[in-house]
Amino acid sequence: MGIFYAYSFTNWILIALAAFIIGLSKAGLKGIDMLNVTLMAIVFGGKASTGIVLPLLCAADIMAVTYYHRHCRWKYFWKLVPWMMIGILIGVFSGRDLNEYYFRKVMAIIIIITVIIIIAMEFRKPVSIPANKAFGASMGLISGFTTMLGNLAGAFSNIYFLALRLPKNDFIGTAAWVFLAMNLFKLPFQVFYWNNISSSSLKTDLILLPALIAGFWAGLKVVEKIKDDNYRKVVIVLTLIGAIFIFLRH
Repeated sequence: MGIFYAYSFTNWILIALAAFIIGLSKAGLKGIDMLNVTLMAIVFGGKASTGIVLPLLCAADIMAVTYYHRHCRWKYFWKLVPWMMIGILIGVFSGRDLNEYYFRKVMAIIIIITVIIIIAMEFRKPVSIPANKAFGASMGLISGFTTMLGNLAGAFSNIYFLALRLPKNDFIGTAAWVFLAMNLFKLPFQVFYWNNISSSSLKTDLILLPALIAGFWAGLKVVEKIKDDNYRKVVIVLTLIGAIFIFLRH
């Protein structure tokens, strides 16, 4: 029971809300996940929070692939994943001893870039799908790097899948498989190299699991009601809100 006294009541509310938001995001409300990054960072700090969040992400990814497994577009999975792995490795070795102050500055720059790219996409309204290898490689690299440093890959993967204009379920299903693979790939580095995951952090995750499951269930109900044509707009709006929220925090 000692774990309950490790954080204040307010902190428990914040991290339970963050876990609920993770569930919402993995159920298909893409973009809202960046709010959980901010909430977790308030309680644990930027880099330390990644060790708390990662096991929750893995649990939510398993639920997502179980529900959406039939909707994966594997050709886009394989275009993104190898580059994400390289990006993760860059993040592993450049981020381990990163000063917290500079780490937050990196986060802020990443968010600014995300917002600019999303706004530019909307104003330009491209009709062609950027299917070239350079686009997939750049999105994969930056997604891998940002997912290791702060679980922020969702913003850049959203840009990638939005540009491909995938149908709602294909978007969610492909992203689910991508992030299950990448979060499992990150796990050993967080445990053995960054020493960010411990028995204590896992106990915290276990307590947060019901909030995560509740968020996933609620997310499924909301996503079911969003028409395919409107899903893209919802993702863009949520991604922008999440990006601005984190930028203001940092």
